[in-house]
Amino acid sequence: MADYGTRPIIIKKIKKTKHAHHGGAWKIAYADFVTAMMAFFLLLWLISMTTPEQKQGLADYFAPPNVSSTNSGAGGVLGGAVMGEDGAQQSGSAIDARQNVTPEPDSTQYNPQEQATGGQAASDFDAIRASQVELQSRQDRLFTSAAASIRQAWQSMPDLAEVADNLVIEKSPEGLDIQLLDDSARPMFPEGSRYPYETTRKAIAAIAPILDRLPNQIAISGHTAAGAVYDDPRYGAWDLSTDRANTARAILGEFGLSDSRIHSVTGRASSEPYLPNDPYLSANARISITVLYAAPPVPLNLTP
Repeated sequence: MADYGTRPIIIKKIKKTKHAHHGGAWKIAYADFVTAMMAFFLLLWLISMTTPEQKQGLADYFAPPNVSSTNSGAGGVLGGAVMGEDGAQQSGSAIDARQNVTPEPDSTQYNPQEQATGGQAASDFDAIRASQVELQSRQDRLFTSAAASIRQAWQSMPDLAEVADNLVIEKSPEGLDIQLLDDSARPMFPEGSRYPYETTRKAIAAIAPILDRLPNQIAISGHTAAGAVYDDPRYGAWDLSTDRANTARAILGEFGLSDSRIHSVTGRASSEPYLPNDPYLSANARISITVLYAAPPVPLNLTP
């Protein structure tokens, strides 16, 4: 019987270890794949949304500049065209190109007569344009100064304080407009009368010396509000507006404005309301005195 006490005892220890770390490289690769797929589907969507014209434009933008888009000939770089002796592209072979070339007049060739005529026309146009701009600027400064003088003259008259809101000065495409507006509480004219109240007369008289110092022509127009009723069937809005405009002209002439400065005196009735949204308001009845813009200069050698 074996002696178990003398046999060596072997102890086997098993050491458990963890698996090695594999890293996250696969995550980066997967993210790149997803990004590429998203870009691919976005490209497909953009292609499906573009029109044929837009696609052609994109193709032309990325195409080399020396490639012809023609489909004729061999479809190569020259697209069935040949280079002539002068270096220009021509259709056909080089021999045909040399035989069939017809000299054309050079549009860029210097022509003394045409150059002189064109240069003179351009010079005249530039001169007219520059003179018009300068005239417009000078008249705007003149109108600004005249408007300030008129307002100062009115403010210096205590009698006009109650009708100050009825006196309006503004620029228009025709020139400087001086408006004497009617008001239901403070009318400028008695109802149906061609003669103004004394305050209206003073307001017109105060601007006569200022207008006389200006070189521009003066246009005077009378206006009435819509819906007015007149006792005399043979005397209506057209007659009344004309008579009021002529009375304003007479007052201006009495206080210093020369008749040679008057461009026109017209009656407009209710055809041109000051307040188009409500032509029945009393403010549409008015006297309009317009300092007209001067005509632009015309060169003496310019023929219509």
